[in-house]
Amino acid sequence: MQDHSSPVQSYRNDDEIDLAELVKGLWAEKILIAVCTVLVFGCAAIYAFLTQPTYEARAILLPPNISDISGYNLGRDEEKGLKPFSAQDVYDIFTRSLASETLRRRFFHEVYLPSVDNAEMYAQDQLWKKLNEQLAIRSPNKQRPEYWEVYLTSTAPALAAEWVNYLVAQASEMTEEAMQRNVAGEIFTKAQAVERQIEALRHTARQRREDRIAALKEALRIADSVGLENAQGTMWQTFSTTQNSSITDGSPLYLRGAKAIRAELAVLESRASDDPFIPELRSLQERLEFLKGVDVSPENVAVFTLDSPALVPETPIKPKKALILAVGLVLGGMLGIFIALVRHMLRSRQ
Repeated sequence: MQDHSSPVQSYRNDDEIDLAELVKGLWAEKILIAVCTVLVFGCAAIYAFLTQPTYEARAILLPPNISDISGYNLGRDEEKGLKPFSAQDVYDIFTRSLASETLRRRFFHEVYLPSVDNAEMYAQDQLWKKLNEQLAIRSPNKQRPEYWEVYLTSTAPALAAEWVNYLVAQASEMTEEAMQRNVAGEIFTKAQAVERQIEALRHTARQRREDRIAALKEALRIADSVGLENAQGTMWQTFSTTQNSSITDGSPLYLRGAKAIRAELAVLESRASDDPFIPELRSLQERLEFLKGVDVSPENVAVFTLDSPALVPETPIKPKKALILAVGLVLGGMLGIFIALVRHMLRSRQ
């Protein structure tokens, strides 16, 4: 009787036989698979439990409140030429200081390098790279650009928290110094402008007084030459209404008479200061005194809000023991099965 089974059916039977033999072969190597799994799992466990844990300290920062920066706005008024600072203005300077290379370099040289044992054995660029891997300063939320975070990882949890708080404090100090420089520079520029105005007014008043003296001297010579000692009442009243033009002309002044002209000359020549006769001067002096009295380094100000200070972390961020053990278990089993398959294939070819 002929065998009418198809080649496909025969191929399936062969596959079923091979699969069964494969399972038997793997079962025969169960000890090998178990040993590989235990060995890899053990190595993973050793790594997970003996590796020094790494901790992460984090501080969260927000803009200051209006009351926090009120010291910077004392006496500031747009009408006086001093625009008040907004909380965002001050916070922008703080975040620039916080993210600056200057702050990071200062921290690197003053704090990080002294903390490294035998730092002279390492290249500074390597240590600088390591610090930048440990430290992150950023605004992670694009929807809240005012929200800033400072992260630092270290094997010493207390040190990580201390360093983060130190960085924030240094950024605050840099910001206060920058604010002092900005305010002082602004005040100095405006005070210089007012002083120039005052000097110009005084110079103009002095020139006008000198012009008046010159006109009076000329009029005195005319009065003396014509023998006019006292004013001629009718003629002087006629010209008294045009005194402004007489200052440049000089001709009507002699009608006042030599006696009056000498008296005015004596007063003008003995005048110690023209300040009382400059109408705009006192208001400018008042403004100058105000500018000089602006406090460029007020106390009790804050350039940011510390939403959450860096606390000493208790849970390490790595190594992730559960994940390492799970991966070790899977890899160990896979390695054991792979070796068992190779051994089974080698035996089947013999």
